[in-house]
Amino acid sequence: MTAARFWRAWLFGVLIAATAVAAARADEPLKIRIGWAVAPAQLTPILFAHPGLARHLGQSYTLEPTRFAGSSVALQALAAGELDLCPMTFNVLGPAILNAGLDDLRIVSDEVRDGYEGYDTNRYMVRKDSGIETVEDLKGKIAAVNGLGGGQDIFMRVMLRRHHLEYPGDYTIVEAQFPNMKGLLADKKVDLIVGVKPFTMDPGLQAIGRDLFTQRDAVGVTDFLFITARAPYIAQHRAALVDFFEDDMRATRWYLDPANHDAAIKIISDFIKVPPERLGWVLTKNDLYHDPRLHPDLSAIQQNVDLLQEFGFIKQHIDVASHADLSLVEEAAKRVQ
Repeated sequence: MTAARFWRAWLFGVLIAATAVAAARADEPLKIRIGWAVAPAQLTPILFAHPGLARHLGQSYTLEPTRFAGSSVALQALAAGELDLCPMTFNVLGPAILNAGLDDLRIVSDEVRDGYEGYDTNRYMVRKDSGIETVEDLKGKIAAVNGLGGGQDIFMRVMLRRHHLEYPGDYTIVEAQFPNMKGLLADKKVDLIVGVKPFTMDPGLQAIGRDLFTQRDAVGVTDFLFITARAPYIAQHRAALVDFFEDDMRATRWYLDPANHDAAIKIISDFIKVPPERLGWVLTKNDLYHDPRLHPDLSAIQQNVDLLQEFGFIKQHIDVASHADLSLVEEAAKRVQ
């Protein structure tokens, strides 16, 4: 065999092997890397803990949940190609599109809504002995929020502006983590805190605090947490993603079914290491709302993004509907009856 014929045969063999490897990889399930921050508001890390809910898991896809401190950190992972499905809040969506250049970002499914009729809402609380009876009484006071420019901050400012109080002239804002809110209020270091579950279920907080207003009072329904992906990823992996959302939808409906409540609470209790007797409110109407169709409320997201522009956190209008692709959950819904 001449050298030329040898190298042609060798190259042909390499190409055949490469083709075989590529074909094998094409047959492998898609690994979906999905982020989450807090359970049980997000069911992601326990989504398929009950047997039989995930009919396509291990067939067309596998799931790799990764915990992030919040939406902004998860967004960095998405932008770096280290995450495929990214949980997001409205206050991160705007900067992601306008500042981070992620114009191909798409809202694909829903996670949690606040203020939905008949369900719970986040609270803005004062001390019972504070003498603060109206929103106007907050003039000159100190409010604690979990992050400047975050959702609870924006919603509070909306309510106070409605009562002719403007930041920073009329009141002060400090940042604090949710677990520290009760202590700040009890020690009279702040006058108003944000109350979210499970912290509002603390008997100690209930003993000293009361609601001044709620998030629903301030802005109505808020689609507070939703899932995003980038358009090229959706186009490349549409079939596997529809399979995942079908399983996600089936699992979400299982968790929401009152007949499964005790079993669901046991799963959640084991995961977050909280006794089940303290979790009776979870996934009931005393909780925030989870849509069984995984269908985001785009009009509510639009309203909240517009607030970002109104308060100067983003400089341009964003058309939320043009950054949504609900075809995945809509196709999945046809399979889940």
